[in-house]
Amino acid sequence: MTAAEGLRVRDVTVRFGRLTAVDGAALTAPPGTVTGLVGPDGAGKTTLCDVIAGLRRPAAGTVHLGGADLTGSAARERARRGIARAAPAPAGSRTVREVVRAAAARHALTREQPGRTARDRWRRRLDARRDAGPRADEIIARLGMEEYADRCARTAPPGIALLTGLARALAADPAVLLLDEPWAGLPERRARALEVLLRDLAAGGLAVLVVERELEPVLGVCDVLHVLDGGRMIAAGAPAEVRADPRVRDAYRDAGRGVTTCRSTAGAGPARAGLRRTPS
Repeated sequence: MTAAEGLRVRDVTVRFGRLTAVDGAALTAPPGTVTGLVGPDGAGKTTLCDVIAGLRRPAAGTVHLGGADLTGSAARERARRGIARAAPAPAGSRTVREVVRAAAARHALTREQPGRTARDRWRRRLDARRDAGPRADEIIARLGMEEYADRCARTAPPGIALLTGLARALAADPAVLLLDEPWAGLPERRARALEVLLRDLAAGGLAVLVVERELEPVLGVCDVLHVLDGGRMIAAGAPAEVRADPRVRDAYRDAGRGVTTCRSTAGAGPARAGLRRTPS
């Protein structure tokens, strides 16, 4: 699935009573790009992700995918339109393979299909459902989980559980892939493999939005970083520029964390990416 203009979030504000959790936040996740959303604990990252996924309605602001305004749409509609959020597999006795195949089959039956008549479209859905098994197996192989494919998803190691959630999201053939702290619990080998995978997915035209607390895990993989602190976007741009920004350093210093050193320059970001700061 493609959405030529990618994901665009504009001036989103979320309030819980008198508390403003997100205050006029904006970001863009273009196709073909790995975009990072980072910030200290309590910055509002999860709340903003809930707005993007349709799990929470903002007090103000908009969410667009391509040319479609999804601001008032439900989470299921956004998923059908192409926003996939990687989440842990549901509890149960199904294997990793069965969980991913179920996600692929569900997507095959709900996605829009071309056809002159309802019968034509239904036939195409059935054909897509028959292909769900091979599609799921392809995703499992791509994520390097074959040795766990026939293990119960509920009892798989934590890292495999995270990758199973990613596999379910990819089975929906999304335009935007939203990942919340995807490196948590992954051993070094799988963490490095995930970096390569995210770059490959973006190279294939997917818009990837990665959410992390720390800067270090995303510096080598993201093209653009957005930093959220206290509900407000304080900086956005190429990772090297964002890391050097005094406001970002202050945000992590106030949170009791220092800004870490860059592990690589692979995610230095496109040269044209400028730094944008919100006013104090």
